[in-house]
Amino acid sequence: MTGPSFEQLVRQIQELPALPAVVLELLSSIDQEDTDVHVLAQKIELDQALAAKTLRIANSSFYGMQSKVTSIPQAVSVLGFHSIRTLVTACALTGSFAPVGGGFDFAAFWRHSLATAVAARVLAPQLQVNPETAFTAGLLHDLGTLVLATRFPAEHAQIRGYRAAHDCQMAAAEQAVIGMDHAQVGSALAAYWKFPLTIQQAVADHHAIDRLDGGGLALVVHVANAIAHGLDLSGQDDALVPPLSATGWERFASDDAAWFALFARIERTFDEMSRIMLA
Repeated sequence: MTGPSFEQLVRQIQELPALPAVVLELLSSIDQEDTDVHVLAQKIELDQALAAKTLRIANSSFYGMQSKVTSIPQAVSVLGFHSIRTLVTACALTGSFAPVGGGFDFAAFWRHSLATAVAARVLAPQLQVNPETAFTAGLLHDLGTLVLATRFPAEHAQIRGYRAAHDCQMAAAEQAVIGMDHAQVGSALAAYWKFPLTIQQAVADHHAIDRLDGGGLALVVHVANAIAHGLDLSGQDDALVPPLSATGWERFASDDAAWFALFARIERTFDEMSRIMLA
């Protein structure tokens, strides 16, 4: 079957709606420490829906604040710039693609993406990875699926049909039908939206078992993705747990009790976050 060329995909990516200016500014500053947080707070406040959602998350148990946060400037000061950047990016991303018909389950997609983000944030400290960056990368890891589903709906329907017929991983179905997978497409979108190189690489490599030996952000997202599928947080009946890198188990070496406690924490946090972000 002949699918779109990579050049056609890139052209479609360039026609996607731009992210809000405040989000692009936040992403470009991930490696900077000298951002003016007062200017940032003012820009967030201009988007009322974004500001309201950000405040709800700031007051959730996700951050465990002792007293109520009542304004964006206060949220920036008590949570810190890195946390606010994560929240604003997440809130903007989950609203940046209009749902499409044709059998693609948008709600399940965002549930899985958010579950992977939550799991990545919980896992990140074990590999000395910034938890906020891990959350963002986890949320973004399957963006290529959104590009395929929204810009190439006929091909994506063929991919879903192939996967159902062969009971295989989605990436394998994508390779069979169009000759590339959602990780490659998502990495191209992350590059177009100027996400930092570490996040681009994590999106590109989250299924690349042979390229994960170095650990780091890509390995965190890889393991988080498997956990999110394993806990069935997307609510999809036919979800398959992807193959897991041996390096992943070795680097996150824990006993059964520690893993079960981790899973329970991820489920609790996901339940609360999904009520706020995906309402």
